[in-house]
Amino acid sequence: MKKTFIALALAAAAGAVLAQSTPVGLWKTIDDVTKTEKSFVRITDTSGVLSGKIEKIIDPAKQDSKCEQCSDERKDKPVLGMTILRNARPDADKLIWEGGDILDPNDGKVYKLRLKPVDGGKKLEVRGFIGVALFGKTQTWIRAE
Repeated sequence: MKKTFIALALAAAAGAVLAQSTPVGLWKTIDDVTKTEKSFVRITDTSGVLSGKIEKIIDPAKQDSKCEQCSDERKDKPVLGMTILRNARPDADKLIWEGGDILDPNDGKVYKLRLKPVDGGKKLEVRGFIGVALFGKTQTWIRAE
């Protein structure tokens, strides 16, 4: 009985670790320049395809900001509630999600996207790039939930 309980506990713990090794969840974004909290983005999975919306903006002065520089359907739309991450799909090993795009609402630019959970899923490396992933920028987001 004791061995069965231990085995079940270990299996549950392993499942929890695997569940955290996905980009799905709520993430705190960090400003590249000031290193302060910028926003919260919720990443969701719909049939294996990830998308992410800005759920909260930290700076009260930016609550009503709009994506004035956007050149697609998001132009002049509120940044709060905006989908900034679209169409990311897992690789065969489900270690990296890519193939989608990410919007920087500050300048309206859209970049190709690569997501990689790190540190046991506590952090997410978010890489935006043009062309190949070698030429881009990586932000580290912190899991909030």
